[in-house]
Amino acid sequence: MIRVTIWNEFVHERELPEIKAIYPEGIHNCLKEFLDKQEDFVIRTATLDMPEHGLSEEILKDTDVLIWWAHAHHDEVSDTVVSRIKSHVLQGMGLIALHSAHFSKILKELLGTTMTLRWRHGDRERIWCTAPSHPIAKGLPAYFDLEQEEMYGEFFDIPKPDDVIFTGWFAGGEVFRSGCTFSRGNGNIFYFQPGHEEYPIYYNENIQKIITNGVRWANPVNRLLAPSDNIHAVLESLK
Repeated sequence: MIRVTIWNEFVHERELPEIKAIYPEGIHNCLKEFLDKQEDFVIRTATLDMPEHGLSEEILKDTDVLIWWAHAHHDEVSDTVVSRIKSHVLQGMGLIALHSAHFSKILKELLGTTMTLRWRHGDRERIWCTAPSHPIAKGLPAYFDLEQEEMYGEFFDIPKPDDVIFTGWFAGGEVFRSGCTFSRGNGNIFYFQPGHEEYPIYYNENIQKIITNGVRWANPVNRLLAPSDNIHAVLESLK
C-alpha cells in the first residue's frame, strides 16, 4: 500500500464563497476523492490550522508521499514542521508540490532557489507532454487544454530539473515548465503547475491521472537501489 498524506492550507475554500462553490469540501478532499479510487492507496488529509499543521513526526513516519497545495499562507507554516518534512524527504518520502506550492517554504528549502516566476490571472493553457516515456506521463495524450488557468510564465527560477515532463503554453504566448521532477537525498519531488483555486482544475481527468501517476512515481519503493544494494542482490541471485 502507498500511504499518501494530502496537505492543504484550506483557507480560500472557507473564506471565499466563489471558491467554496468549486471545492465545497476543500481542495484536499477533492484530491482525496479521486485518489481514493486507487485500491493500493491509503489517504489521509492535513490542513494548516491543525496542531503541527497535521504533520507530526508520527504522521510523516507513516507517509510515503506528501502532496502539498498552498497559495497565500506560506509564511504561516512553522519552520519546525518544514525542517521535519525536509528530513523525511531526504530519507526517501516523496513530495508532490501543486500550483502555488512552488513558493512554499519546503520547496524553497529543498531546491535552494527563489522559485519566482511571471504570472497573471485567467488564460487558456495547453499542456504539452514533453517526456512521453516518463512514468508520470503514462496514459496521457500528446497535449490537452484547460479553458482557464492562472498564467505562470518563464523565467521560472528553479534549479535544473531531472526531467521536464510537461510544458504549458498559454494563449497570451507565454510558456512554462509545468511539470518538473527533482531528486533530493533519497526523495523524489514532482512540481506540477495547474491548480489555481478559482478554476475546477482538479476535476479534469488528465490532471487526476497525472497526480495519480505522480504518487506512484514518488513512492519511495521506486527509488533505484543503492550500489551496495545492487551488489547484495547480485550475490543473492548467485546462491
